[in-house]
Amino acid sequence: MASPGIVFLMYHELELPGRPLVQSEPGYVRYIVREAIFRSQIDWLRKNGWRGLNVSEALGSTAQKSVAITFDDGCETDLLAAAPILNEAGFRATFYVTAGFLDQRGYLSTAQLLELSSSGLEIGCHSMTHAYLNDLDPQQLHSEIVAARSKLEDAISCKVEHFSCAGGRYNEPALALVKQAGYRSFATSRAYPNRLSTDPFQLGRVAVMRDTNQPAFEKICVGEGLWKIRLSESLRTSMRKTIGNALYDRVRTVLLRRP
Repeated sequence: MASPGIVFLMYHELELPGRPLVQSEPGYVRYIVREAIFRSQIDWLRKNGWRGLNVSEALGSTAQKSVAITFDDGCETDLLAAAPILNEAGFRATFYVTAGFLDQRGYLSTAQLLELSSSGLEIGCHSMTHAYLNDLDPQQLHSEIVAARSKLEDAISCKVEHFSCAGGRYNEPALALVKQAGYRSFATSRAYPNRLSTDPFQLGRVAVMRDTNQPAFEKICVGEGLWKIRLSESLRTSMRKTIGNALYDRVRTVLLRRP
């Protein structure tokens, strides 16, 4: 019987009581999980015999009851909230950091990034400026993919081997440069588990959203019902290809602001 694969969970900033979020836009906030909810999700995994892996561990793994835990952007709550909860549970994770956001309000400082890495948690690259890769020319792609990794490696004094793309938006030139640059993997936002047969440069991930309740979270971890998320993403991708990233984002913002 084929392995069901490992679901890669995708988180972003965690919301702490009394602490303002980095952004207040509805399109951003819908991806923000409260710290208490994240803790309850990790507690559920631990108490039910699940393992939390980083990307390096998950690649090539066939372990049952395992999820890979990933964070995007490099918000300060990665260190302040996520890291302590993960370390208490004995879980690993990969933090995909946007290199150009370092030392900005609400994001990790360079010193905090080093502290996060030194705690045993894995650092990946989430571009330089969080740009959509399929909008960029070759020089811009080099900055987002190659220069961004160099900046992160200089900060933590170790290799950065995994890349995730902003907004799940990329094209073949971007993917080719990721491979050429020597990364070991490329993570998308496509909702499917990753198996031994999965191309490491087409890794699926599933976003844990603000409105993801506990039953829905448990289904995500076992890979149940992901086809619904893929269908929704397919429709959004088709719309982005038709009208372009910029117009799509403007329309999305208007729709999300409606009561």
